[in-house]
Amino acid sequence: MKTLRMAAVVAAAGALALTGCVSKKKYALLENQYNDTRTELAESKAYNKSLDAMLAEAKANNQQLKDNLAALQGTLSQSIQQNTQGNVNIAKLVDEINASNKYIKELVAAKTKSDSLNMVLTNNLTRSLSRDELRDVDVKVLKGVVYISLADNMLFKTGSYAISDRAMETLGKIAKIIKDYKDYDVMVEGNTDNVPISRTNIRNNWDLSALRASSVVQTLQEKFGVDPSRLSAAGRGEYRPIADNSTESGRQRNRRTEIIITPNLDQFMDLVGQAPKAD
Repeated sequence: MKTLRMAAVVAAAGALALTGCVSKKKYALLENQYNDTRTELAESKAYNKSLDAMLAEAKANNQQLKDNLAALQGTLSQSIQQNTQGNVNIAKLVDEINASNKYIKELVAAKTKSDSLNMVLTNNLTRSLSRDELRDVDVKVLKGVVYISLADNMLFKTGSYAISDRAMETLGKIAKIIKDYKDYDVMVEGNTDNVPISRTNIRNNWDLSALRASSVVQTLQEKFGVDPSRLSAAGRGEYRPIADNSTESGRQRNRRTEIIITPNLDQFMDLVGQAPKAD
């Protein structure tokens, strides 16, 4: 519309100029109209250009919004998927915790039963021995195991592994208790002081400790009928002292034979086999 108006003004001015009939006043008026129209046209072009820029910017913003929406939808889908997987993992973890708690309860129950049996066994042992015997025999429970420590001056003569007559009665009482607890294994360990020994068929303290343990095991089996499948013998030599070897009293304490009564490990191994396995 503004372009048509401007063309009309230009045509009218040209016509008046050709006829020469226009006054200066009218010509100036037409010229002013022409200039105003040109200004309006320039402003209109600038405005249209601004609109084009705004439209392009709006389109770009719209595309950015679309891209953001797509990204948000992807993130939401991933979050939902992860949340579902998280719920699965939580449920699985709860099941594992419940299984572990059950396993722990079974272990505690087994240990409680073992501890109770150990206390009964210990009480039976101490009641069966005389006061004189208890001077040379020490009975205690340590870490779920019953230890019967026998002084070597009661069991053997110095440097010998032959069991004395005096010790036979005591071993008979111990064997009777052992036979009553058929689910327990029995290990006999020999210990010496650090004084070197060298005799026929005894090269050193290793030999002496092992021979003494073997003598006790064979006596329990042959004299008192303890099942040999439950028995084992070990020599510790001088390497597990419980006292200072620099004194006679210390060396005397170190010369000992220990009968170690332990619960049969099969029941605990069965529990271990049933333990919850981690993925």
